[in-house]
Amino acid sequence: MKISIGNDHAGPDYKKAIVDFLKQKGYEILNHGTDTFDSVDYPDFGHPVAIDVETGKADFGVVICGSGNGINMTVNKHQGIRSALCWTKEIAALARQHNDANIISIPARFTSIQQAVEMVDTFLNTNFEGGRHANRVNKIACQ
Repeated sequence: MKISIGNDHAGPDYKKAIVDFLKQKGYEILNHGTDTFDSVDYPDFGHPVAIDVETGKADFGVVICGSGNGINMTVNKHQGIRSALCWTKEIAALARQHNDANIISIPARFTSIQQAVEMVDTFLNTNFEGGRHANRVNKIACQ
């Protein structure tokens, strides 16, 4: 499975921990994030992740910025992307189960690295329930 990841200057440590964890689990990583703490613009790192997921180059995406909001708004501008801002593994599970989210957005300044790794693990190992949720998810895309 391929995972695309992108982050701004708030997330290099988070990205490293998540990438290391995912590689140990056998995932292939497409890395679009910065490795420094120098100020950058999160859209420059979010759009490539969204494109990877949107085009099928990646199965899922992980995006990280300080609040998680800016990069989440960025990737959600792409049709076919359902990115969820998550701050607990329970919300990560619900984002997959009920919303068929395909990108998880992590707020680096409001979660620990361990929480972030656990959220990503939960997100990637939770299936969409379909059923009553499928009709709702189908209504998300702009017509």
